[in-house]
Amino acid sequence: MLAVSIAASLIAMGAVLGVPAPSPCSPDLAAIDACTTVSNSGEQVDIGASIGNPAPPAGDEQAELGELTPSEPVAPQPITCTRAYCGGFLVITPPDVTAADLVSFRPAHPSLTGEPAGFGIVGAPTNVVAAASEQYLTGTLLGWDVTVRFVPAGYVFDYGDGSTARSTTGGTSWAGLGQAQFTPTATSHAYRERGTYPIGVTVQYAASVDFGSGSWRPVAGYVTASSGGYDVQVLEARTALVGKTCLENPGGPGC
Repeated sequence: MLAVSIAASLIAMGAVLGVPAPSPCSPDLAAIDACTTVSNSGEQVDIGASIGNPAPPAGDEQAELGELTPSEPVAPQPITCTRAYCGGFLVITPPDVTAADLVSFRPAHPSLTGEPAGFGIVGAPTNVVAAASEQYLTGTLLGWDVTVRFVPAGYVFDYGDGSTARSTTGGTSWAGLGQAQFTPTATSHAYRERGTYPIGVTVQYAASVDFGSGSWRPVAGYVTASSGGYDVQVLEARTALVGKTCLENPGGPGC
């Protein structure tokens, strides 16, 4: 480029000073395609046009080289999940649990009492009261760390004379219900004959499990816990008009 500029300057100066112009195309200039001529009027011809940058391609050729067509957005593909796989990856899910699997998780036994305490009257309601509460037990189940929740769902009373009854409540005392003694309640029972009767109760617990996810999975069936050993002595009640109480006359009627 330096040689081209010097040669062009010399040609232009010769034209101005009236010096005859050198050969318009020397071998050196021809080798680099920088030949030039000077007009008779002395106007210089720009020699840069012959060695400048080539003009950019036009039309489709320019678009092909210089323009990028934006790609169309690709819609996300739905992820398919099954019990074992999700999106092509193996998914480990906690096992299904039945009540039989909870054999090592036993809720506490309910309490059992009645009123009058240990006694009853033939033909009159004897009130029986059981109590159980919600419980949480932790441990290992089928190889998983688990929390088991037990919620009382039903109470099955065995009154000892062949009669049974199921209730959704464990019962309440007469005072708690605001009732008089020897009145019927949801868990009371009236005996027909004198005798001593062993009473028992079985609580049906609804179970659910949490394998650490924070959500409870219900377990089909019930887990039960029982209590017994509460005996009721049922007596006959007779009324008589007497002049003295049994304390005053232990041998009197009904004493």
